[in-house]
Amino acid sequence: MRFLVSLFLLLCGPLLAAPAAPGLAPIFTQVVPLADGKALAFPRDFGAHPSFRTEWWYATGWLTTAEGKSVGYQVTFFRSRTDTDDANPSKFAPKQLIIGHAALSDAAHGKLLHDERSARAGFGLAFAGEADTDIKLDDWRMTRGADGRYTMRIPASGFSLDLVLEPTQPVLLQGRGGYSQKGPRPEQASYYYSKPQLKTSGTIVGADGRRTAVSGVTWLDHEWSSQVLDPDAAGWDWVGANLDDGGALMAFRIRGKTDGKTHQGGGATLWAHATWRDASGKITHFGPEDVTFTPRTLWRSPRTGAEYPVAVTIATGETSWQLDPLQPDQELDSRRSTGAVYWEGAATVRRGGRQVGRAYLELTGYVRPMKL
Repeated sequence: MRFLVSLFLLLCGPLLAAPAAPGLAPIFTQVVPLADGKALAFPRDFGAHPSFRTEWWYATGWLTTAEGKSVGYQVTFFRSRTDTDDANPSKFAPKQLIIGHAALSDAAHGKLLHDERSARAGFGLAFAGEADTDIKLDDWRMTRGADGRYTMRIPASGFSLDLVLEPTQPVLLQGRGGYSQKGPRPEQASYYYSKPQLKTSGTIVGADGRRTAVSGVTWLDHEWSSQVLDPDAAGWDWVGANLDDGGALMAFRIRGKTDGKTHQGGGATLWAHATWRDASGKITHFGPEDVTFTPRTLWRSPRTGAEYPVAVTIATGETSWQLDPLQPDQELDSRRSTGAVYWEGAATVRRGGRQVGRAYLELTGYVRPMKL
């Protein structure tokens, strides 16, 4: 979801497994419901919130080359506050970690190109700025300028992304004013906003090694939290869709587990939510009883043996949306950084038999239940 890949991948990652330095463990700021009439505040909330345990900025989009070929891309930066004592005077103490994932989905290549990096924050080599979006991880960079445009430069292993994302519509606050509940208890939540329909331009270098000009549309999420999911949760399914009429759709469900195993193709839903902003700007929120995910096609990974519902029908109230993947194999193995394997891929969106948008679909907890 990204809440993505989000939310709690970092909490089970090997980087956080190291014992804390002697001293007092930090007290993490908790997510609480916002008072009536209150909401997230910008530009401050575009920046990092280091007192919370986990935070991520997540950009996904569809790009078109000059030759008319479509490719998908994903860039995620995570910031994680560790259990290291804040009073530890050492500049080498890993109080904050910065982790990055990037992927390029090209159907002609047959599977994802992806890369990951991680580092402790400090020494000007890795950081997440608090005043506005300003993230650095070695030579990976994401910044937001005074004009609201985002610049991303990701020289990854085997591919690269050099993109500018230009806002075309207001921020979309998820949940109530940006307080997004992820379970039945109020503390099972994050602060969460989206920036759909970002006009995107720049260049990419793909599997063929050629630099190519591209244009397209991006969806950007930003979430932060300190609370883990329900202990009965196995993982989640999430979608962020830029609709062709200028609208935007976000939907997720938290899946349960049975006997320590995930339900292949999707399990019992513990919680769900969706937000639909239509072409007129009207925003409709859908609660757990109004959101369903129904698998239509399962794909089995030849590497992990996991079965993912890569084609799915999502119902939001009385409206149905059919998602179909750009390519079946969009499994991302991030065990070197967050310790998780998940499916994250570009998908088309249909409604009433015709294509109405393009999206990214995220499926976690299908290799094994998330250890949260």
